[in-house]
Amino acid sequence: MAKIPSHTNQPWRVQDRFLELHSRWITLIGEHLQDHQGEILEYWRIEKTDSVIVLPIQNGQFLLPPSSYRPGVGQVTLDFPGGRVSEGQTSEEAAITTLKRELGIEAANITQLIPLNTEGWAVNSSFSNQKLYGFVAHIHSISTLFPKAIATTYPVNAAGAHQLLQDLNCLQCRAVLLEWAMLNLSLHPAITVQNSGQCEFGSVPDA
Repeated sequence: MAKIPSHTNQPWRVQDRFLELHSRWITLIGEHLQDHQGEILEYWRIEKTDSVIVLPIQNGQFLLPPSSYRPGVGQVTLDFPGGRVSEGQTSEEAAITTLKRELGIEAANITQLIPLNTEGWAVNSSFSNQKLYGFVAHIHSISTLFPKAIATTYPVNAAGAHQLLQDLNCLQCRAVLLEWAMLNLSLHPAITVQNSGQCEFGSVPDA
């Protein structure tokens, strides 16, 4: 195995910060950085609050809220419940708050809240410090939920996960769902190279 030079593990040196713009949820920063070769590079980045995405499960079904408009892509999309981790809040507390806000689920009706990752995943490491935390929330089987809060359900099995991957456009939602599938469906990714030279992604069960 090739040895990685030690200097590549060291952070680049900040030469100056020429912009810092604050808002409630993000800070936009412009800096000049010096890399390991001594070259000065201009970088823009965002410091952003961490986020959570929750996979709610009740009676063998994934529960999803109504589709909502996403200004970033300019369209209405289907997503799992998600939200930001407020200052002074843990990711677990943010997940519970998200379920209450988006699906009307009270904390008392959550029988299990299972983290899919104990350390946050970097959402876009070259541009932002934001981290994503994924959770699975098991909802009490006899809990009565508001019909208007639940837009659609998908079965908690391989077929349901596959259909969700067809319907979800949000990369973060897809990542959390795939992590759940890898842990619970005994699947690992497979890549099939077709005669046309195109790659088709799928999954196969463990032996």
